[in-house]
Amino acid sequence: MSTTRSAGHGGTHGDPGEPPHPTETPHPPQVSEADLESMSQEQLARLAANLDDVEVVHNANPWPIPGTRAEKRAERAVTLWFLISTICGLAFLAAFLFWPHEYHPPGDPGYGVYALYTPLVGGLLGLAVLTLGVAVIQYVKKFFPDEVSIQQRHDGPSDEVARRTVIAQIVQAGDDTGFARRKMILGSAGLATGVFGLGLGIAAVAPLVRNPWKGGSDAALWHSGWRSINGETVYLRYDTGDPEEIVLVRPEDQEPGSMMTVFPFRNSERGNEEALLEGVRRADNPTMLIRLRPGTVFLPAPGHEGLNYGDYIAYSKICTHLGCPASLYESQTNRILCPCHQSQFLAAEHARPVFGPAARPLPQLPITVNDEGYFVATGDFDGPVGPAFWEMGKI
Repeated sequence: MSTTRSAGHGGTHGDPGEPPHPTETPHPPQVSEADLESMSQEQLARLAANLDDVEVVHNANPWPIPGTRAEKRAERAVTLWFLISTICGLAFLAAFLFWPHEYHPPGDPGYGVYALYTPLVGGLLGLAVLTLGVAVIQYVKKFFPDEVSIQQRHDGPSDEVARRTVIAQIVQAGDDTGFARRKMILGSAGLATGVFGLGLGIAAVAPLVRNPWKGGSDAALWHSGWRSINGETVYLRYDTGDPEEIVLVRPEDQEPGSMMTVFPFRNSERGNEEALLEGVRRADNPTMLIRLRPGTVFLPAPGHEGLNYGDYIAYSKICTHLGCPASLYESQTNRILCPCHQSQFLAAEHARPVFGPAARPLPQLPITVNDEGYFVATGDFDGPVGPAFWEMGKI
């Protein structure tokens, strides 16, 4: 093999010795196709360094004599970190899939186990990532050659020869570190990264596995805490901070151009602490009761007429983008704002989204006033609360 460098150092653009377009290496060795085919892996890697104008000043193999006891100890130490990462990854999967995660209020049996779910899953995942990183760093420190190189910097794209040889350079780096012959490290690294990747995949896919239509009309995602049970009246109530203090809502309690947060209440729940707590804590229960300014015309969604009571409208407080509380109301423009990602909805137009990432209106709660003068819900929301189903169209 023979390589030569073209002449013309220091010429200006257009000189015979300078390429018409700048490249990564202005004066690359001239290598023929036949030369490339005949070169060994090591020669290609060395050529790649030359093409990049890299000068290797120092390169020392950390284990010049393979198979020594010290090398074996270093190999076992790296393997141990990969195995610890594997164990943490498997423990994360087990906790994520099988640890009891259903909500239990404080003081109830099972609350202690439930309270450990989030820190356990997060801690195990964090340990899996941390130990995997430690294993990779330890491998680089213990087995990569101690190399000092100097590279000249050039502008422009790489030429064809550089592109052909860069892969060989990477493979050669792997050969220099002996990665392929270190079966113990290779196996433990593959096991750790495989378990880690599997864990991330399950964590990403598992929330999508649940069938939202299971149970038909009684499926959890099809209804909220506002659904009437056995025909019982569902009142609108304030949250005063004391779940057992029942304060129902009348139309005269609210000023024009204002908004209040309300929750469902049934007379059968009086004295039932658990039911009263669930009424104000269930994620899909918070509802905005809005009284429009005088003279504001309300435009219902087609097919959803009659859900409001005059100037009073009730919408779910859960944003249809990612489930944040859309709890800011600007009465001058009749806009409801979600502060998380700036989605905006028009309260006077069935909470139609007009800005931001939300693509679906806020579900509307049908309300009226009963004979006693209290606000009551005449049904559940007219659509699933929150992000719900990605298959759903717009109203």
